[in-house]
Amino acid sequence: MKRTELFREVSGILEREPKLIRLPSHGRAVFVGDTHGDVDATEKVVSRFLKGSDALVFLGDYVDRGSFSRENVDILLRAKREHPDTVFLLAGNHEGYLTKRFSPANFWESLGTDEAETYSRLFSKFPLAATSANGLLALHGGLPDLDSLEEIDRIEWGDRQWERILWGDFVDGEEESLEHWSGRPQLSRPYFERMMDRYRKRVLIRSHQPYAPLFMFKKRCVTIFTSDAYVPDRMAAIVAMDREIRTGDDLVLEEV
Repeated sequence: MKRTELFREVSGILEREPKLIRLPSHGRAVFVGDTHGDVDATEKVVSRFLKGSDALVFLGDYVDRGSFSRENVDILLRAKREHPDTVFLLAGNHEGYLTKRFSPANFWESLGTDEAETYSRLFSKFPLAATSANGLLALHGGLPDLDSLEEIDRIEWGDRQWERILWGDFVDGEEESLEHWSGRPQLSRPYFERMMDRYRKRVLIRSHQPYAPLFMFKKRCVTIFTSDAYVPDRMAAIVAMDREIRTGDDLVLEEV
């Protein structure tokens, strides 16, 4: 199948999805961190975990850093086309290059203007977060400041809350105020706890920061990475969806 036809079919599927994915309360959910053109990691994840009714949630950043961004995206889009109700492709900051520029961006810089706009339009349809009844919230970077999670469905691509979700870092510290470092919102423990309590969620699963601790904030913030671009241990997080999740200890972490 030509790439243009694949894009068209998946675009239609994504347009029917909300920006906040509600995960089922049965089976398992497998969460996958940044893959960054790491085709080997993506192929292993799809081969190992895409089976039965398990949900497979990718947390964004599919391009740049690695050498096979196009191929990586193709694998993910084919998986989404063939399993539209169990594969979810959340947006990462590297999917928003034309909205907020960054460097290095080897994938985007290899594209012509029209092709870059085609990829950007498709990526802008990716959902922003996934949640479940057993206490989980999953997204790429940081928590938005909203009155309720349902407001994620009204976030516009490129707005302030989009920036927090795709670009936000979590850092140790007690300051409530939010600052930026090199264009990245820096989000503290008090902010994390306040937002998670507001949303009535116990554990956040995210990626984005390859050198962040696996567990932060009393093991309620779990950061995984699934690419060899930065770290040697590529991890996925597996969750039994019929079990209440209270800390990161309730997840099964598996090397890919």
